[in-house]
Amino acid sequence: MSPPPPPPPLVTEPALEGAGAGVAAGEVALGPSHLEALLARGRVKATLAMLGPAFVAAIAYVDPGNFATNLQGGAQFGYLLLWVVLAANLMAMLIQYLSAKLGIVTDRNLPELCRERFPRLLTWGLWVQAEIVAMSTDIAEFIGAALGLNLLFGVPLLPAGLITGVIAFAILELQTHGYRRFELAIVALLGIIFLGFLYEVLRIGPSTHEALSGLVPGLEGKESLYLAVGIIGATVMPHVIYLHSALTNGRTPCRDDRERSRVLRFERLDVMIALGIAGLINMAMLAVAAKLFHDGGLASLDSIQQAHAEFGHLVGGAAAVAFAVALLASGASSSSVGTYSGQVVMSGFINLRISVLVRRAVTMVPAIVVLALAVSPTDALVLSQVVLAFGIPFALIPLVVLTSRRDVMGAHVNRRVTTTAAWGLAGVIVALNVFLIWQQLF
Repeated sequence: MSPPPPPPPLVTEPALEGAGAGVAAGEVALGPSHLEALLARGRVKATLAMLGPAFVAAIAYVDPGNFATNLQGGAQFGYLLLWVVLAANLMAMLIQYLSAKLGIVTDRNLPELCRERFPRLLTWGLWVQAEIVAMSTDIAEFIGAALGLNLLFGVPLLPAGLITGVIAFAILELQTHGYRRFELAIVALLGIIFLGFLYEVLRIGPSTHEALSGLVPGLEGKESLYLAVGIIGATVMPHVIYLHSALTNGRTPCRDDRERSRVLRFERLDVMIALGIAGLINMAMLAVAAKLFHDGGLASLDSIQQAHAEFGHLVGGAAAVAFAVALLASGASSSSVGTYSGQVVMSGFINLRISVLVRRAVTMVPAIVVLALAVSPTDALVLSQVVLAFGIPFALIPLVVLTSRRDVMGAHVNRRVTTTAAWGLAGVIVALNVFLIWQQLF
Protein backbone atom coordinates (compact mmCIF):
# COMPACT_ATOMS: atom_id res chain seq x y z
CA MET A 1 0.00 0.00 0.00
CA SER A 2 1.52 3.31 -1.09
CA PRO A 3 1.82 6.14 1.46
CA PRO A 4 -0.80 8.91 1.31
CA PRO A 5 0.07 11.87 -0.88
CA PRO A 6 1.53 14.90 0.89
CA PRO A 7 -0.94 17.64 1.81
CA PRO A 8 -1.39 20.37 -0.75
CA PRO A 9 0.70 23.51 -0.17
CA LEU A 10 -0.87 26.38 1.71
CA VAL A 11 -2.42 28.77 -0.81
CA THR A 12 -1.01 32.27 -0.45
CA GLU A 13 -1.37 35.60 -2.13
CA PRO A 14 1.58 37.90 -2.92
CA ALA A 15 2.25 41.10 -1.06
CA LEU A 16 0.85 44.27 -2.53
CA GLU A 17 3.25 46.15 -4.76
CA GLY A 18 4.26 49.56 -3.52
CA ALA A 19 3.17 48.83 0.04
CA GLY A 20 5.11 50.52 2.82
CA ALA A 21 7.06 48.99 5.64
CA GLY A 22 4.84 46.50 7.40
CA VAL A 23 2.10 46.61 4.76
CA ALA A 24 1.40 43.06 3.71
CA ALA A 25 5.06 42.20 4.08
CA GLY A 26 5.84 38.80 2.61
CA GLU A 27 3.05 36.38 1.82
CA VAL A 28 -0.30 36.35 3.54
CA ALA A 29 -2.09 33.07 4.18
CA LEU A 30 -5.66 32.83 2.98
CA GLY A 31 -8.40 31.61 5.28
CA PRO A 32 -10.43 33.12 8.13
CA SER A 33 -8.71 36.25 9.38
CA HIS A 34 -8.72 37.89 12.79
CA LEU A 35 -11.12 40.56 11.53
CA GLU A 36 -13.49 38.00 10.02
CA ALA A 37 -13.53 36.11 13.31
CA LEU A 38 -14.49 39.32 15.12
CA LEU A 39 -17.22 40.18 12.63
CA ALA A 40 -18.63 36.66 12.94
CA ARG A 41 -19.50 37.48 16.57
CA GLY A 42 -22.00 40.10 15.41
CA ARG A 43 -21.80 43.77 14.51
CA VAL A 44 -22.26 45.14 18.04
CA LYS A 45 -19.75 42.78 19.69
CA ALA A 46 -17.25 43.36 16.89
CA THR A 47 -17.58 47.14 17.26
CA LEU A 48 -17.09 47.00 21.02
CA ALA A 49 -14.06 44.74 20.58
CA MET A 50 -12.51 47.19 18.12
CA LEU A 51 -12.98 50.22 20.37
CA GLY A 52 -10.22 51.03 22.83
CA PRO A 53 -7.02 52.58 21.42
CA ALA A 54 -8.55 56.05 21.05
CA PHE A 55 -9.88 55.89 24.63
CA VAL A 56 -6.34 55.31 25.91
CA ALA A 57 -5.17 58.28 23.85
CA ALA A 58 -8.16 60.37 24.98
CA ILE A 59 -7.21 60.15 28.65
CA ALA A 60 -4.24 62.39 27.87
CA TYR A 61 -6.71 64.99 26.56
CA VAL A 62 -8.33 65.33 29.99
CA ASP A 63 -5.20 65.24 32.15
CA PRO A 64 -4.57 67.64 35.07
CA GLY A 65 -3.05 70.16 32.67
CA ASN A 66 -6.51 70.53 31.16
CA PHE A 67 -7.91 71.17 34.62
CA ALA A 68 -5.43 74.02 35.15
CA THR A 69 -5.82 75.70 31.76
CA ASN A 70 -9.59 75.28 31.55
CA LEU A 71 -10.23 76.45 35.11
CA GLN A 72 -8.00 79.51 34.69
CA GLY A 73 -9.43 80.23 31.25
CA GLY A 74 -13.01 80.06 32.52
CA ALA A 75 -12.31 82.05 35.69
CA GLN A 76 -10.42 84.87 33.99
CA PHE A 77 -12.25 85.15 30.67
CA GLY A 78 -15.62 83.50 31.19
CA TYR A 79 -16.81 81.62 28.14
CA LEU A 80 -14.43 83.49 25.78
CA LEU A 81 -12.03 80.58 25.19
CA LEU A 82 -14.68 77.91 24.71
CA TRP A 83 -14.05 78.05 20.96
CA VAL A 84 -10.37 77.24 21.58
CA VAL A 85 -11.35 74.07 23.47
CA LEU A 86 -13.69 73.03 20.64
CA ALA A 87 -11.12 73.80 17.94
CA ALA A 88 -8.38 71.94 19.81
CA ASN A 89 -10.54 68.83 20.12
CA LEU A 90 -11.46 68.92 16.43
CA MET A 91 -7.73 69.20 15.63
CA ALA A 92 -7.10 66.25 17.91
CA MET A 93 -9.61 64.05 16.07
CA LEU A 94 -7.83 64.47 12.74
CA ILE A 95 -4.35 64.16 14.22
CA GLN A 96 -5.11 61.07 16.30
CA TYR A 97 -6.85 59.38 13.38
CA LEU A 98 -3.77 59.91 11.21
CA SER A 99 -1.58 58.40 13.93
CA ALA A 100 -3.92 55.43 14.33
CA LYS A 101 -4.02 54.95 10.55
CA LEU A 102 -0.24 54.93 10.36
CA GLY A 103 -0.07 52.08 12.89
CA ILE A 104 -2.83 50.05 11.23
CA VAL A 105 -1.47 50.36 7.69
CA THR A 106 2.27 49.96 8.33
CA ASP A 107 2.40 47.78 11.45
CA ARG A 108 4.94 50.31 12.73
CA ASN A 109 4.61 53.18 15.16
CA LEU A 110 5.56 56.77 14.35
CA PRO A 111 8.96 56.81 16.14
CA GLU A 112 9.96 53.52 14.45
CA LEU A 113 9.14 54.90 11.02
CA CYS A 114 11.07 58.09 11.81
CA ARG A 115 14.10 55.97 12.67
CA GLU A 116 13.72 53.94 9.47
CA ARG A 117 13.01 56.81 7.09
CA PHE A 118 14.79 59.91 8.46
CA PRO A 119 18.50 60.75 8.92
CA ARG A 120 20.05 59.49 12.14
CA LEU A 121 20.88 62.97 13.48
CA LEU A 122 17.29 64.12 12.95
CA THR A 123 15.94 61.00 14.64
CA TRP A 124 18.08 61.55 17.73
CA GLY A 125 17.01 65.20 17.85
CA LEU A 126 13.37 64.17 17.73
CA TRP A 127 14.00 61.68 20.53
CA VAL A 128 15.61 64.29 22.80
CA GLN A 129 12.73 66.75 22.40
CA ALA A 130 10.21 63.92 22.87
CA GLU A 131 11.83 63.02 26.18
CA ILE A 132 11.63 66.67 27.30
CA VAL A 133 7.96 66.65 26.39
CA ALA A 134 7.48 63.39 28.32
CA MET A 135 8.98 64.94 31.45
CA SER A 136 6.82 68.03 31.03
CA THR A 137 3.82 65.73 30.74
CA ASP A 138 4.80 63.93 33.92
CA ILE A 139 4.96 67.22 35.80
CA ALA A 140 1.32 67.91 34.96
CA GLU A 141 0.11 64.39 35.65
CA PHE A 142 1.99 63.83 38.90
CA ILE A 143 1.05 67.20 40.32
CA GLY A 144 -2.59 66.68 39.37
CA ALA A 145 -2.87 63.27 40.99
CA ALA A 146 -0.96 64.49 44.04
CA LEU A 147 -3.39 67.39 44.38
CA GLY A 148 -6.30 64.96 44.11
CA LEU A 149 -4.91 62.82 46.95
CA ASN A 150 -4.19 65.96 48.98
CA LEU A 151 -7.69 67.37 48.53
CA LEU A 152 -9.45 64.08 49.23
CA PHE A 153 -7.35 62.64 52.03
CA GLY A 154 -5.04 65.42 53.20
CA VAL A 155 -1.90 63.60 52.02
CA PRO A 156 1.04 66.07 51.77
CA LEU A 157 2.00 66.80 48.17
CA LEU A 158 5.44 65.15 48.15
CA PRO A 159 4.27 61.76 49.54
CA ALA A 160 1.19 62.04 47.31
CA GLY A 161 3.48 62.33 44.29
CA LEU A 162 5.29 59.14 45.28
CA ILE A 163 1.96 57.36 45.77
CA THR A 164 0.96 58.50 42.28
CA GLY A 165 4.02 56.75 40.86
CA VAL A 166 2.98 53.50 42.53
CA ILE A 167 -0.61 53.83 41.23
CA ALA A 168 0.59 54.51 37.68
CA PHE A 169 2.88 51.49 37.77
CA ALA A 170 0.02 49.29 39.03
CA ILE A 171 -2.18 50.39 36.13
CA LEU A 172 0.64 49.67 33.67
CA GLU A 173 1.04 46.19 35.12
CA LEU A 174 -2.38 45.35 33.67
CA GLN A 175 -0.67 45.25 30.26
CA THR A 176 1.10 42.05 31.29
CA HIS A 177 -2.33 40.40 31.25
CA GLY A 178 -3.22 41.71 27.78
CA TYR A 179 -3.96 45.09 26.24
CA ARG A 180 -7.71 44.76 26.84
CA ARG A 181 -7.49 44.93 30.63
CA PHE A 182 -5.35 48.05 30.40
CA GLU A 183 -7.81 49.64 27.96
CA LEU A 184 -10.79 48.83 30.16
CA ALA A 185 -9.08 50.31 33.22
CA ILE A 186 -8.41 53.54 31.33
CA VAL A 187 -12.00 53.62 30.01
CA ALA A 188 -13.28 53.22 33.58
CA LEU A 189 -11.15 56.13 34.79
CA LEU A 190 -12.28 58.26 31.85
CA GLY A 191 -15.85 57.42 32.84
CA ILE A 192 -15.19 58.65 36.40
CA ILE A 193 -13.91 61.98 35.06
CA PHE A 194 -16.91 62.29 32.73
CA LEU A 195 -19.42 61.54 35.49
CA GLY A 196 -17.69 63.99 37.81
CA PHE A 197 -18.10 66.89 35.42
CA LEU A 198 -21.56 65.79 34.33
CA TYR A 199 -22.56 66.17 37.96
CA GLU A 200 -20.92 69.62 38.12
CA VAL A 201 -22.71 70.79 34.97
CA LEU A 202 -26.11 69.57 36.17
CA ARG A 203 -25.53 71.03 39.63
CA ILE A 204 -24.15 74.42 38.56
CA GLY A 205 -25.96 74.96 35.26
CA PRO A 206 -23.71 77.06 32.98
CA SER A 207 -25.45 79.61 30.74
CA THR A 208 -26.36 78.06 27.37
CA HIS A 209 -26.58 81.49 25.68
CA GLU A 210 -23.15 82.62 26.89
CA ALA A 211 -21.64 79.22 26.09
CA LEU A 212 -22.84 79.55 22.49
CA SER A 213 -21.38 83.06 22.28
CA GLY A 214 -18.08 81.62 23.50
CA LEU A 215 -17.93 79.45 20.38
CA VAL A 216 -17.32 82.61 18.30
CA PRO A 217 -13.53 83.02 17.89
CA GLY A 218 -11.96 85.93 19.76
CA LEU A 219 -9.19 86.83 22.23
CA GLU A 220 -8.61 89.57 24.80
CA GLY A 221 -4.93 90.43 25.11
CA LYS A 222 -1.68 88.61 25.80
CA GLU A 223 -2.90 86.61 28.79
CA SER A 224 -5.80 85.09 26.88
CA LEU A 225 -3.37 84.09 24.11
CA TYR A 226 -1.08 82.46 26.68
CA LEU A 227 -3.97 80.41 28.02
CA ALA A 228 -5.22 79.60 24.50
CA VAL A 229 -1.83 78.11 23.59
CA GLY A 230 -1.83 76.25 26.91
CA ILE A 231 -5.27 74.81 26.12
CA ILE A 232 -4.02 73.61 22.73
CA GLY A 233 -0.92 72.11 24.38
CA ALA A 234 -3.10 70.39 26.97
CA THR A 235 -5.44 69.03 24.31
CA VAL A 236 -3.33 68.15 21.26
CA MET A 237 -0.61 66.36 23.20
CA PRO A 238 2.53 65.33 21.31
CA HIS A 239 3.25 62.17 23.30
CA VAL A 240 -0.09 60.62 22.36
CA ILE A 241 0.52 61.41 18.69
CA TYR A 242 3.42 58.97 19.02
CA LEU A 243 1.45 56.59 21.23
CA HIS A 244 -1.70 56.10 19.16
CA SER A 245 0.24 54.56 16.28
CA ALA A 246 1.67 52.03 18.74
CA LEU A 247 -1.76 51.23 20.20
CA THR A 248 -3.14 50.25 16.78
CA ASN A 249 0.05 48.62 15.52
CA GLY A 250 -0.75 44.92 15.11
CA ARG A 251 -3.84 45.10 17.33
CA THR A 252 -6.09 43.76 14.57
CA PRO A 253 -3.92 41.93 12.02
CA CYS A 254 -5.01 42.57 8.42
CA ARG A 255 -4.09 40.51 5.40
CA ASP A 256 -5.05 42.92 2.61
CA ASP A 257 -6.13 46.49 1.86
CA ARG A 258 -9.81 45.61 1.99
CA GLU A 259 -9.49 44.49 5.60
CA ARG A 260 -7.38 47.53 6.46
CA SER A 261 -10.13 49.76 5.09
CA ARG A 262 -12.69 48.06 7.32
CA VAL A 263 -10.45 48.38 10.39
CA LEU A 264 -9.90 52.06 9.58
CA ARG A 265 -13.67 52.61 9.56
CA PHE A 266 -13.87 51.15 13.07
CA GLU A 267 -10.94 53.33 14.14
CA ARG A 268 -12.65 56.48 12.87
CA LEU A 269 -15.62 55.60 15.08
CA ASP A 270 -13.27 54.91 18.01
CA VAL A 271 -11.64 58.33 17.59
CA MET A 272 -14.92 60.22 17.24
CA ILE A 273 -16.49 58.63 20.34
CA ALA A 274 -13.43 58.79 22.61
CA LEU A 275 -12.27 62.28 21.69
CA GLY A 276 -15.86 63.48 21.55
CA ILE A 277 -16.20 62.48 25.22
CA ALA A 278 -12.88 64.18 26.02
CA GLY A 279 -14.04 67.32 24.25
CA LEU A 280 -17.30 67.41 26.21
CA ILE A 281 -15.36 67.07 29.47
CA ASN A 282 -13.04 69.95 28.56
CA MET A 283 -15.88 72.21 27.47
CA ALA A 284 -17.84 71.37 30.62
CA MET A 285 -14.76 72.15 32.71
CA LEU A 286 -14.35 75.62 31.23
CA ALA A 287 -18.07 76.40 31.26
CA VAL A 288 -18.40 75.39 34.92
CA ALA A 289 -15.44 77.64 35.81
CA ALA A 290 -16.97 80.50 33.81
CA LYS A 291 -20.32 80.20 35.57
CA LEU A 292 -19.03 79.61 39.09
CA PHE A 293 -15.89 81.74 39.23
CA HIS A 294 -15.97 84.41 36.49
CA ASP A 295 -19.64 85.26 36.96
CA GLY A 296 -19.20 84.91 40.73
CA GLY A 297 -16.52 87.58 40.97
CA LEU A 298 -13.62 85.14 41.34
CA ALA A 299 -11.78 86.00 38.12
CA SER A 300 -8.51 86.12 40.05
CA LEU A 301 -8.76 82.44 40.99
CA ASP A 302 -5.32 81.02 40.29
CA SER A 303 -5.03 77.56 41.82
CA ILE A 304 -6.73 74.19 41.74
CA GLN A 305 -6.79 74.14 45.54
CA GLN A 306 -8.71 77.41 45.56
CA ALA A 307 -11.10 76.06 42.93
CA HIS A 308 -11.76 72.99 45.09
CA ALA A 309 -12.41 75.18 48.14
CA GLU A 310 -14.82 77.37 46.19
CA PHE A 311 -16.68 74.34 44.86
CA GLY A 312 -17.30 73.32 48.46
CA HIS A 313 -18.19 76.87 49.58
CA LEU A 314 -20.44 77.84 46.67
CA VAL A 315 -22.00 74.53 45.64
CA GLY A 316 -21.49 72.05 48.46
CA GLY A 317 -19.28 69.24 49.70
CA ALA A 318 -20.49 66.74 47.09
CA ALA A 319 -19.37 69.03 44.25
CA ALA A 320 -15.96 69.47 45.86
CA VAL A 321 -15.55 65.70 46.27
CA ALA A 322 -16.64 65.06 42.66
CA PHE A 323 -14.04 67.57 41.47
CA ALA A 324 -11.24 66.02 43.56
CA VAL A 325 -12.12 62.45 42.51
CA ALA A 326 -12.12 63.48 38.84
CA LEU A 327 -8.73 65.16 39.31
CA LEU A 328 -7.25 62.07 40.98
CA ALA A 329 -8.61 59.75 38.27
CA SER A 330 -7.23 62.09 35.62
CA GLY A 331 -3.75 62.25 37.11
CA ALA A 332 -3.42 58.53 37.84
CA SER A 333 -4.64 57.39 34.43
CA SER A 334 -2.77 59.97 32.35
CA SER A 335 0.44 59.27 34.27
CA SER A 336 0.33 55.60 33.29
CA VAL A 337 -0.44 56.50 29.67
CA GLY A 338 2.44 58.98 29.71
CA THR A 339 4.88 56.30 30.87
CA TYR A 340 3.60 53.94 28.17
CA SER A 341 4.17 56.60 25.50
CA GLY A 342 7.67 57.20 26.86
CA GLN A 343 8.47 53.54 26.28
CA VAL A 344 7.22 53.84 22.70
CA VAL A 345 9.31 56.96 22.09
CA MET A 346 12.58 55.51 23.39
CA SER A 347 12.26 52.09 21.75
CA GLY A 348 11.05 53.62 18.49
CA PHE A 349 13.51 56.48 17.97
CA ILE A 350 16.72 54.90 19.26
CA ASN A 351 15.81 51.20 19.57
CA LEU A 352 16.54 51.16 23.30
CA ARG A 353 14.30 49.45 25.84
CA ILE A 354 14.44 49.86 29.59
CA SER A 355 12.14 48.54 32.28
CA VAL A 356 8.95 50.45 32.99
CA LEU A 357 10.02 50.80 36.63
CA VAL A 358 13.31 52.51 35.69
CA ARG A 359 11.58 54.81 33.23
CA ARG A 360 8.90 55.67 35.79
CA ALA A 361 11.59 56.55 38.34
CA VAL A 362 13.53 58.78 35.93
CA THR A 363 10.66 60.74 34.38
CA MET A 364 8.99 61.43 37.72
CA VAL A 365 12.09 63.21 39.09
CA PRO A 366 11.23 66.71 37.74
CA ALA A 367 7.69 66.44 39.12
CA ILE A 368 8.98 65.35 42.53
CA VAL A 369 11.43 68.28 42.52
CA VAL A 370 8.59 70.71 41.76
CA LEU A 371 6.57 69.26 44.63
CA ALA A 372 9.55 69.33 47.00
CA LEU A 373 10.30 72.99 46.18
CA ALA A 374 6.67 73.93 46.90
CA VAL A 375 6.33 75.67 43.52
CA SER A 376 2.76 76.79 42.79
CA PRO A 377 1.20 73.57 41.41
CA THR A 378 -1.25 75.40 39.15
CA ASP A 379 1.43 77.68 37.65
CA ALA A 380 3.61 74.62 37.01
CA LEU A 381 0.68 72.86 35.35
CA VAL A 382 -0.08 75.76 32.98
CA LEU A 383 3.62 76.24 32.10
CA SER A 384 3.99 72.51 31.39
CA GLN A 385 1.11 72.71 28.92
CA VAL A 386 2.72 75.59 27.04
CA VAL A 387 5.90 73.49 26.78
CA LEU A 388 3.76 70.69 25.34
CA ALA A 389 2.37 73.07 22.72
CA PHE A 390 5.93 73.72 21.51
CA GLY A 391 6.45 69.96 21.13
CA ILE A 392 3.41 69.40 18.91
CA PRO A 393 5.05 70.32 15.55
CA PHE A 394 7.92 67.86 16.16
CA ALA A 395 5.39 65.02 16.33
CA LEU A 396 2.81 66.38 13.90
CA ILE A 397 5.08 67.29 10.98
CA PRO A 398 6.69 63.81 10.71
CA LEU A 399 3.21 62.27 11.00
CA VAL A 400 1.88 64.33 8.09
CA VAL A 401 5.00 63.68 6.01
CA LEU A 402 4.82 59.91 6.50
CA THR A 403 1.06 59.51 6.01
CA SER A 404 1.36 61.54 2.78
CA ARG A 405 3.94 59.18 1.25
CA ARG A 406 2.65 56.40 -0.98
CA ASP A 407 5.78 54.31 -0.44
CA VAL A 408 4.87 54.22 3.27
CA MET A 409 1.08 54.04 3.17
CA GLY A 410 0.42 52.27 -0.12
CA ALA A 411 -3.24 52.51 -1.11
CA HIS A 412 -4.07 54.28 2.15
CA VAL A 413 -1.95 57.36 1.52
CA ASN A 414 -3.65 60.58 2.64
CA ARG A 415 -6.02 62.28 0.27
CA ARG A 416 -4.94 65.73 -0.84
CA VAL A 417 -7.60 67.45 1.26
CA THR A 418 -6.49 65.53 4.36
CA THR A 419 -2.86 66.45 3.84
CA THR A 420 -3.80 70.10 3.24
CA ALA A 421 -5.86 70.21 6.44
CA ALA A 422 -3.08 68.56 8.47
CA TRP A 423 -0.43 70.97 7.15
CA GLY A 424 -2.81 73.83 7.93
CA LEU A 425 -3.11 72.67 11.55
CA ALA A 426 0.66 72.39 11.87
CA GLY A 427 1.06 75.90 10.45
CA VAL A 428 -1.49 77.38 12.86
CA ILE A 429 0.14 75.76 15.88
CA VAL A 430 3.65 76.90 14.88
CA ALA A 431 2.37 80.43 14.24
CA LEU A 432 0.70 80.54 17.68
CA ASN A 433 3.92 79.42 19.33
CA VAL A 434 6.02 82.04 17.55
CA PHE A 435 3.51 84.77 18.35
CA LEU A 436 3.45 83.72 22.00
CA ILE A 437 7.25 84.01 22.23
CA TRP A 438 7.12 87.47 20.65
CA GLN A 439 4.40 88.57 23.04
CA GLN A 440 6.26 87.31 26.10
CA LEU A 441 9.60 88.85 25.10
CA PHE A 442 8.44 92.14 23.68
